[in-house]
Amino acid sequence: MAKYNIGDSRVIESREVSDGVTIRRRREAPDGKRFTTYERVEKPNLTVVKKDDTRELFDRDKLSNAIKKSVGKFFASEVEVEEMITDIEDALYAIGENEITSKQIGDKVLDALATRNEVAYVRFASVYHEFKTLDDFVKILELRRQTRRES
Repeated sequence: MAKYNIGDSRVIESREVSDGVTIRRRREAPDGKRFTTYERVEKPNLTVVKKDDTRELFDRDKLSNAIKKSVGKFFASEVEVEEMITDIEDALYAIGENEITSKQIGDKVLDALATRNEVAYVRFASVYHEFKTLDDFVKILELRRQTRRES
């Protein structure tokens, strides 16, 4: 795939993406080939406090990769997954702290998956909670069933 310098291209079309914070631009390079860019407003940095007390900057791509691994092909489209990731990211910023824990991130992901796709929820939970036995799966399934009955 060829790499283009955005400064050398011209914008053919711009539109807001459904998330309300991203702009999609169709561009044309000097050689006539077209490509798409996505622009997002930069947010302040969040620091993630991990289980071992180390800290690293929040990385949307890392979150995205973890979710995509767990959801497999359980969602109708890539757009649906990106919308969910944006919702999770917004919820993390809404906490209003500069530092968030990896547990807070995992909990937000589980909350989002629980309402969208239960199989993806169980797949993510199995990694997040580090399941070791079938009993671990049974416990999370029972908890999910109970939560579903209560809502």
